[in-house]
Amino acid sequence: MTAFVWPVRVYYEDTDSGGMVYHANHLRFFERARTEWLRTLGVEQDRMRWELGLVFVVHSLNVRYLKPAAFNSMLHVVTRVARHRAASLTFDQQIQSEDGATTYCEATVTVACIDAERQTPRPIPKALIAEIVHAR
Repeated sequence: MTAFVWPVRVYYEDTDSGGMVYHANHLRFFERARTEWLRTLGVEQDRMRWELGLVFVVHSLNVRYLKPAAFNSMLHVVTRVARHRAASLTFDQQIQSEDGATTYCEATVTVACIDAERQTPRPIPKALIAEIVHAR
């Protein structure tokens, strides 16, 4: 897949007492970038839940913190689909400097598609898989 790039500025609320991005907030940036990527495909997660009864949930993640990002920095969250299966998507994501010269954090995140009521795996809609394959 062509990389999806979502810009984000580091606000004071994103930082720890040392002025660096608090470790858990990297996950927020990754989550928001995946949501914005879905929007570019025409998928709104609230509509997916109400119309199809499906939601995406994080199944697993592996995060590596490489370098601290500071307050007021402009960052890019880079998102790529590494693999898709019937009921899951695996993303490779990085938080980089605006110019791409520095990678601050990287993660591999697998999300599962589940039935919102039963909370059991369900196949990702074929139309969405077609969009993902087309975006590659």
